[in-house]
Amino acid sequence: MLLIADSGSTKCDWVLFEDKKQAPIKFRTKGLNPSILKKEHLEEILANSKELLQYKNEIKCIYFFGAGCNTSKTIEVITSLFSKLFPNSRAIVKEDTMAAVWATTFDPAVVCILGTGSNCCYYDGANIQLKVPAMGYLLMDEASGNYFGKELLKSYYYNQMSPDLKAAFEKEYTLDENIVIQNLYQSNTPNQYLAEFAKFLFQHKNNALIDKIIREGIAKFIDNNILQFKEELKTVPLYFVGSIAFYAQDYIMDALKERGLKTSRFVKRPIESVILKIKETNFLD
Repeated sequence: MLLIADSGSTKCDWVLFEDKKQAPIKFRTKGLNPSILKKEHLEEILANSKELLQYKNEIKCIYFFGAGCNTSKTIEVITSLFSKLFPNSRAIVKEDTMAAVWATTFDPAVVCILGTGSNCCYYDGANIQLKVPAMGYLLMDEASGNYFGKELLKSYYYNQMSPDLKAAFEKEYTLDENIVIQNLYQSNTPNQYLAEFAKFLFQHKNNALIDKIIREGIAKFIDNNILQFKEELKTVPLYFVGSIAFYAQDYIMDALKERGLKTSRFVKRPIESVILKIKETNFLD
């Protein structure tokens, strides 16, 4: 059996293959980000999945693409967990950008992720190249779910929202200062908490303030990340992966056009495209 996982900070999509003839088994757990969660928390998430436990002895190979799996230390955390839970398996752990690459191309390209977090890389056909280190939600992650969550909360507490937008925001979320502070500073996953506010953004994108927040976030991501690869983009395509990218694609295309760029494809959930790639190749042979 082959197990493939695409994990962000919020959720992890799993796909279990018995062979090419049978339909894959798909399920979802909470995200496993080893740079944010402690090992005990990661173990708990895995142990609470009945699907993983049901097939743990039959799984022979695991491909895990995960947010936070960009250092030898975090890769070792995930690898050791899999070795313990799946005793007969061999695990290959890579950062989530490689899943984005698999979801879009096997050829050289610039690939971006806009989900709970954000990232941008150049794929040379074999390896991923980064020009900006992934410093996480506190310093970077422009145009991500957690970035937009922060911008929404700031606009609310700075009294920048119009009365109707403020009323809609208060109806949708619990905004008591003490509760928000607790979720931001005492939670294990503040980036996930912030990203939960992002859906409000696209539900009210016709509002002038919301429109401004989206456009500024997209512009920052392009200028700080994509333009690092302006030379590469003269000869290779540009792809976007993730839910934020999917819902913001009109804004992204407008901002790229202003900078003389264009994108070739948007993929909402990379795992679906990875499944298609698996079926097209010999990974199951």
